[in-house]
Amino acid sequence: MNKAVRLTASLLGISAGIAGFEHGYFEVLQGRARPEDLFIFSMGPPCQPDLIWNSCEPALTIIPDFFVTGILAIIFGILTVVWSVFFVQRKHGGLILILLSIALLLFGGGLFPPIIGAIAGLAGTRINKPLTWWRDHAGSLFSRLLAKFYPWALIAYLVMVLGQWFVGYFFNDFLMSVMSINVLLFMSFLVLAVFSSFAHDARIRAGSARSRAQNP
Repeated sequence: MNKAVRLTASLLGISAGIAGFEHGYFEVLQGRARPEDLFIFSMGPPCQPDLIWNSCEPALTIIPDFFVTGILAIIFGILTVVWSVFFVQRKHGGLILILLSIALLLFGGGLFPPIIGAIAGLAGTRINKPLTWWRDHAGSLFSRLLAKFYPWALIAYLVMVLGQWFVGYFFNDFLMSVMSINVLLFMSFLVLAVFSSFAHDARIRAGSARSRAQNP
């Protein structure tokens, strides 16, 4: 098992599931109201999308009912967390996490959480794979540098996920003014967390193979 990839997929999936749950909570608070469109805002009035850093948490839903949408987002959010913690390393575990992320997207779990969950699922499909390309290039400068970002890129991603709520609460206008940079950094750390885990595990596998060859 690629342990770094396993941990990365799990933590990314957990963050996606919690965020989907949170979207569902706010949708439930809007009651049995009917959305005007497939595109919705999880946080209802008095929240104003143009005045708050999280834009009132936009989402999609194919269910014409905020309450039902919220319940489904909560359920799929919980399932995503549970699957990420206990089952993502199993056969087809990554694929099922991707399917759960699609469900989050269709049933009010937000826009970014399903993207995070899908990336976590893609990483999950590599947990029990040999990472052949990465192992073959484990000695390259690029791979060595990339491996050094593990687990720091993952930690940076998690800090941004949690820290944005603190910053947004106390410094809403500032966070809105740098939102494009914030999104860019967020996605960069997200992708870097996955690729650095690949490079890290590949270097460990390559090192183990060299040790076995030198000490048969």
